[in-house]
Amino acid sequence: MTVLDSPLGKRLLSCERILLAGAGGGYDVFCGLPLYFALRDAGKAVSLANLSFTYLGGTDVSFVLPHLARVEGSTRGCDSYFPERYLAELLGIPVWAIEKVGVAPVREAYRHLVRTLDLDAIVLVDGGTDILMRGDEAGLGTPAEDVTSLAAVHGLDVGTKLVTCLGFGIDAFHGVCHAHFLEDVAALVREGAFLGAQTLLADWPEVERYRKAVAWVHERMQPSIVNASIVSAIEGHFGDHQTTDRTRGSELFINPLMSLFWGFELDAVARRSLYLRDLEGTQSIWDVQAIIEGFRKGISSKPRAPIPV
Repeated sequence: MTVLDSPLGKRLLSCERILLAGAGGGYDVFCGLPLYFALRDAGKAVSLANLSFTYLGGTDVSFVLPHLARVEGSTRGCDSYFPERYLAELLGIPVWAIEKVGVAPVREAYRHLVRTLDLDAIVLVDGGTDILMRGDEAGLGTPAEDVTSLAAVHGLDVGTKLVTCLGFGIDAFHGVCHAHFLEDVAALVREGAFLGAQTLLADWPEVERYRKAVAWVHERMQPSIVNASIVSAIEGHFGDHQTTDRTRGSELFINPLMSLFWGFELDAVARRSLYLRDLEGTQSIWDVQAIIEGFRKGISSKPRAPIPV
């Protein structure tokens, strides 16, 4: 078996030119690496992009649009935190970095990639699961970057648009109620937009390469709490298993559910959002955050609910 032995994988096997893009920035693109390696092994042309947290103006990166840059392994600058550069160096391919701005310029960046790469599929990758939050849950996690990417791609004419999540439970640190996440999944099941959840097993070649990629980059820059937790879960650790100084002083709950790779139809996820339409035309991430905050102040969110198991 591979990560492609799922409804999501079978959808992508019918495509030829695929973009995997980190929706929420930072290390999110790394959560798509098991899928990247499997698709490459299947002969697909796969490109990588990421909403970047790096100050790209402090690098010698090549901009192809005002907010879209082509990052190479030879790009210099921001050595302490530049996931896209280290990933490009490791894989020997360019990684597209999209600056953290509003929906309108992010959509233009994706539209450029659709045209120049002749894409027939885009997969947004979320490290964690808060990209599914529709807006009325007890907590939304860190929604601004995720929903900017979601709204941007939702407005594009591309044959296949999907969302993946990896790292169930990790967003509890940012206030996500996972009973509400499961309720959101159930709603997508009813729509026929749920493409399954698949456990990533440590001995799958694409998962082993993902683990090695995370370890390689962690040796060179600030580690990712999300990816470190996912790798720990894949390796069978449980409870308060610490692998990075970034989590010292907090109690972790590493568990097998963190290794579940969830898949969804992107347009269905976007349609369920209660405020996504309000983000149209935003130019900056501050505009996006202000709209989310204003929306939340105007509604009564669901009370927090435990998972009764």
